[in-house]
Amino acid sequence: MAEQQTLIAADVDQQALDEVVTFTSELIRIDTTNRGGGDCEERPAAEYAAAKLAEAGLRPTILERTPGRGNVVARIEGTDPTADALLVHGHLDVVPAEAADWSVHPFSGEIRDGVVWGRGAVDMKNMDAMILATVRQWARVGFRPRRDIVIAFTADEEASAEDGSDFLAAQHADLFEGCTEGISESGAFTFHDGRGTQLYPIAAGERGTGWLKLTARGKAGHGSKVNRANAVSRLASAVARIGDHQWPLRLTPTVRAALAEMAAVYGIPAPDFDAPGFDVDALLTALGPAADLVAPTVRNSSNPTMLSAGYKINVIPGEATAHVDGRYLPGTEDEFRATLDTLTGPDVDWEYYHREVALQAPVDSPTYRTMRAAVEAFAPEGHVVPYCMSGGTDAKQFSRLGITGYGFAPLKLPEGFDYQALFHGVDERVPVEALHFGVRVLDRFLRTA
Repeated sequence: MAEQQTLIAADVDQQALDEVVTFTSELIRIDTTNRGGGDCEERPAAEYAAAKLAEAGLRPTILERTPGRGNVVARIEGTDPTADALLVHGHLDVVPAEAADWSVHPFSGEIRDGVVWGRGAVDMKNMDAMILATVRQWARVGFRPRRDIVIAFTADEEASAEDGSDFLAAQHADLFEGCTEGISESGAFTFHDGRGTQLYPIAAGERGTGWLKLTARGKAGHGSKVNRANAVSRLASAVARIGDHQWPLRLTPTVRAALAEMAAVYGIPAPDFDAPGFDVDALLTALGPAADLVAPTVRNSSNPTMLSAGYKINVIPGEATAHVDGRYLPGTEDEFRATLDTLTGPDVDWEYYHREVALQAPVDSPTYRTMRAAVEAFAPEGHVVPYCMSGGTDAKQFSRLGITGYGFAPLKLPEGFDYQALFHGVDERVPVEALHFGVRVLDRFLRTA
């Protein structure tokens, strides 16, 4: 027991600190751009990750639904066979990057002035590297965690997940046997409020994904003649209604917990969410810049993103289509559907182009408390708070296996470093010191989870 406690208290070694930087850079250099529609090849990154795990004595498996779309799964056996297993997962694909827009080549993995540059530096090859560096250190010192830890590196998260977590959950559920909880991206990073306070939000929920395809049909004809059954006009009206719609306030337990804890941080009286006339917008205003963590998740949303119709300026087409990025909070999908039925009206049909469930995780669980403690151990000046992601992750697919997902990819970031803007943004990069912090916190959490 004394030896185990010493290992828990110990910091990570220098090799792990060096490796997390090297692995981040080298993974970035492996171009795994996911353009959608199956246009991606994660296999080289999967082979890279599998080789690093094998060097640590694990037995990783590479799995593919489609040739070239590699996923990696490995299990670390814990010391307590009765304990539930923990899934630790990260995706290998990245969104496209236009090299002409960047200060450095997006797949250079350049390390300059204490910063690692490139597509995937924050989304999410940094976390993949943290996982690899952590388990390799464990192999060097002979450490075994209490509970089994299943490591998964997935393909296709940046599109449909059909070749990644969806495939793994549907076809290889046995590899995740015993897993009840999981951690992945978008949590435990430094949020600077510009007023000297540092928040560390841990994700305990995700809005559901409701990507929609709208189709309007009408009477085709000559562009010079009056046409009251114009498909383009019908579609445009529906799109405008959707874009202008103000969704009603819907506060989930995760969002309530976030607002309550953030109010306490800023000395704001505890909000009474159920009081008549409760004004969430006034509370968000009082929170100042920190409200950015919560504002996107107090309501559903629907943003028109694509339009398509016609083939010649003087021809009225018989059909027009549009796409809408819809997101809905846990427990609101029925309302979301009914509202879209109303907004689209009788002349426009809609269907899900892609749909995934909304998620919610408890913020009073032992695992959440252990994540909080791990962050506080290395950032005692910070305030850990829960939050709900406005978007989604592979946790949606793994939830089908009964796995409760949290966002926990720790990074300590300097003030002025706009972490959230770098997701899918130009000049994506991550400080070396942030990676060092991340591997220390991840190591502490996984040793004590």
